[in-house]
Amino acid sequence: MTDSQRVWLLVSAILMMGLVYLLAPILSPFIAGAAFAYLFDPVADKLEEKGLSRTLAVVAIFFVFALLVGVGVLVLIPLLGDQIQLLHVKLPHIIEWLNNKVLPWFEELTGVSILTFKENFREVIFSTWDYAGEYIQTAAGQVTRSGLAIFALIGNLVLIPVVTFYLLRDWDQLIAKVSMLLPRNIEKRVKATANECDEVLGAFIRGQLIVMFLLGCTYSLGLWLSGIDFALLVGLLAGLASIIPYLGFVVGITIALIIAFFQHGDLLHLALVLGVFSIGQMLEGMVFTPLLVGDRIGLHPVAVIFSILAGAQLFGFTGMLLALPVAAIIMVLINTVRLSYLESGLYGVEVNKIEAVQECNDLEPEQ
Repeated sequence: MTDSQRVWLLVSAILMMGLVYLLAPILSPFIAGAAFAYLFDPVADKLEEKGLSRTLAVVAIFFVFALLVGVGVLVLIPLLGDQIQLLHVKLPHIIEWLNNKVLPWFEELTGVSILTFKENFREVIFSTWDYAGEYIQTAAGQVTRSGLAIFALIGNLVLIPVVTFYLLRDWDQLIAKVSMLLPRNIEKRVKATANECDEVLGAFIRGQLIVMFLLGCTYSLGLWLSGIDFALLVGLLAGLASIIPYLGFVVGITIALIIAFFQHGDLLHLALVLGVFSIGQMLEGMVFTPLLVGDRIGLHPVAVIFSILAGAQLFGFTGMLLALPVAAIIMVLINTVRLSYLESGLYGVEVNKIEAVQECNDLEPEQ
């Protein structure tokens, strides 16, 4: 790579980061559409191999995806509605337990007087819950009155499938055009690096989404069989939070233990909750992740957590969407630089020097 090409790539990267920063408020539907197109591109390629045109393949993917989403909504919405209704029924008892058990225990343990808080706690919670619907209606009215805000929201929701359709239909052509723009002397190296990034990122995203779904089902089913209330809500929450390593386990087991303690108050159900999440972790570590993600991921859990937090800090929600792809690319680039260093003369000279010194030491007569 020549010096002018390095300067050009550096300037392009800086301009790209600047554009992402400036256009972050409107990029979310385009990033989401690109992510869906990237996820479904292998499926479209397989359908093309079966004889379908690219457009028909994309239409078939949209139809199946919409059907699955529709069935999922029809099944989950009534179940989630029942869970939320149960939460509404249980909430007064939970507040009573917190007011009569937890707060006095905390006061006795710490010696801190919380009498005023204790007296107002129940009233505040109940008033908030009773008027939650009114608050939601007020907020919805304010949003509705803001025509620009509601138009932007609807526009973003409509844009996602539109962007996904066109990007998925033209994905291979876009990749080919980008490849044609690369300088000829670095095309092979860039394509090899891009393929490695695709392998790492594809293994993570496609595999991790399936792992999250399976973990959510495992936790929900296990908690339901254990007789724990809100099993579906807790399982779904734990499964979604599993995108960040160990967060789903920590959040899910904490909430489930609290519910089990309040609902049953015995060691048996606490042990059942621990068993459910232990089995879930073992399945994730020994079955789900090895089979669905494999060892190609290369993204350390700490790197995943840091990249998501850094993306959110720098670019907000758009940064969170871009965090994992950028982390995968950076990891591949770092690995490429490391391999180049190991194959360079600098690394070889140092090794030769060390080996020469050791050989000289071995040849010296003992005193």
